[in-house]
Amino acid sequence: MKLFFISDIHGSLHYARMALEAYKKENAGYIAILGDQLYHGARNPLPKEYNPKETAALLNGFADKIIAVRGNCDSEVDEMVLDYPIMSTYSTILYNDRRLFLTHGHIYGESNLPKLKAGDVLIYGHTHIPKAEKRGDIYIINPGSITFPKENHPNTYGILEGNCFRIKDFYGNVYMEVSLD
Repeated sequence: MKLFFISDIHGSLHYARMALEAYKKENAGYIAILGDQLYHGARNPLPKEYNPKETAALLNGFADKIIAVRGNCDSEVDEMVLDYPIMSTYSTILYNDRRLFLTHGHIYGESNLPKLKAGDVLIYGHTHIPKAEKRGDIYIINPGSITFPKENHPNTYGILEGNCFRIKDFYGNVYMEVSLD
């Protein structure tokens, strides 16, 4: 099964549309949203086409395909307008005999790793900086931000298919990848 990962939408209807178009083109089974869905956050400028209400309506059209976790900008009121749960600090997916630990990154992350076994994968957002690497015997992946990329990175999303995690730009170009051996 092919999985699609995005993070840090921050209420941008423009980038949410672009991400969902990429999801359709990728023909993935599920969408994992790694937090910060509707609110732009006090440290961020208003994103392009900032419209949390319409962004929620757009995402709700895919509710049966979304697995989401809470970001530091997400709140209970956001969950009231979304048709899928978002208030969990983390979620796990069992995939090809390994655990994918999904989180936003403000609680669990590279500096505060959850308990993972060899071969497991930490997938998080929050930093807006893409990453795909093996560290010791675990994998650390961040698909980047679809709305506010940092450090001159492009707007990116992630694809997990087979044992390869690819981070792509909105043109479908592979930006980074790691093989999950």
